[in-house]
Amino acid sequence: MRAVFAQPSTIIVLLALAIFTGTIVVMAGNGDISTSLVKVLGMTLCFCLAAVAMDLIWGYTGILSLGHFAFFGIGGYAVGMWIMYARTEAIVVAAQASAALPPTPEEIRSAIGTQIFGVVGSAEIPPLWMFAHSFWLQMLMVILVPGLLAFVFGWLAFRSRVTGVYLSILTQAMTLALALYLFQNDSGLRGNNGLSGLQNIPGFEGTPQSDISIAFFIASAVALALGYVLCAWVVSGKFGSVIRGIRDDENRVRFLGYQVTHFKLFVFVLTAVICAIAGALYYPQAGIINPAEIAPIASIYLAVWVAIGGRGRLYGAILGAATVSLLSTWFTGGRVPDIDLGFTRILWVDWWTVLLGLSFVLVTLFAPKGLAGLFDYLRLPSAVKPYKGEPKRIK
Repeated sequence: MRAVFAQPSTIIVLLALAIFTGTIVVMAGNGDISTSLVKVLGMTLCFCLAAVAMDLIWGYTGILSLGHFAFFGIGGYAVGMWIMYARTEAIVVAAQASAALPPTPEEIRSAIGTQIFGVVGSAEIPPLWMFAHSFWLQMLMVILVPGLLAFVFGWLAFRSRVTGVYLSILTQAMTLALALYLFQNDSGLRGNNGLSGLQNIPGFEGTPQSDISIAFFIASAVALALGYVLCAWVVSGKFGSVIRGIRDDENRVRFLGYQVTHFKLFVFVLTAVICAIAGALYYPQAGIINPAEIAPIASIYLAVWVAIGGRGRLYGAILGAATVSLLSTWFTGGRVPDIDLGFTRILWVDWWTVLLGLSFVLVTLFAPKGLAGLFDYLRLPSAVKPYKGEPKRIK
């Protein structure tokens, strides 16, 4: 861990994050910025955390996963289930408190099921919600479910030595299959309706949204700091050298005697859990989650953020995610005036994705180091220097 904090880039990132967080909290407390902006910034920090995980799996290990946003969504669904259940339970109990006879637990559970799943024509609580009544058990699901899914998928894929574009296609297929399943009304997660009202945290009904948004913003900043330090620690030392060797020449590392499958599986599961935690913090700030959030295009966006920020540099992932996310909010929020060319009119709400795609192509062709490459002129080292040359035997 000393090696991590010995890197100037780690100190700079943490210091900048602390200053940014403190500034936003003070401004929000003074009423200088709106609650909606605080939520946007908090959600951006969650995107940054997911991008750091993506950089670890792709930039350092060489696995281009096009399915990691699925884990992001699973984390959101897990926390959303507890929020909806606990909030609905409080409403049902309050409504039946004036009844002549106190309701039985079965009656309360039936009323909760009707309130939550009546929109999809059901009144029963699916087995998938068996832990939704318990905060701690459901938070455990935020980690266990994506971790187990990533372990099973990774073990099957890496043990079969599926690599390159074929692995990317498999991860994208996994994401598509999950999204299509969630779109069904009998999936147990309300189908296309998704989970809504997630900004209303149970137990804090009397707390203003301004205070809740600040709390989630701080939690997102802390999660990003811890996630960054964890990933910087993983890519340092012997383990980091091995995974960079796998990225550059997997067969050579395997011939040197290392269990490549174990290294790749560990990174795959770890990054899946980090993305799930980011999603668990994101969706209470967004207020709603539905299957469209898990569509394969979202995972592609995640890879684009890392590429634009600078693959193979953890702080580059933060730069890319923050820049693209905030620009997307700006362009699609109607704040940028449209351009009338006479023969056509450029509507930025529609043209933003074109601009993003063009930026990705230009960065890939002419600036492969991304935005992080700009810091080379300031001689700012990365958390761990990019691996160069052939993998060396590690004693």
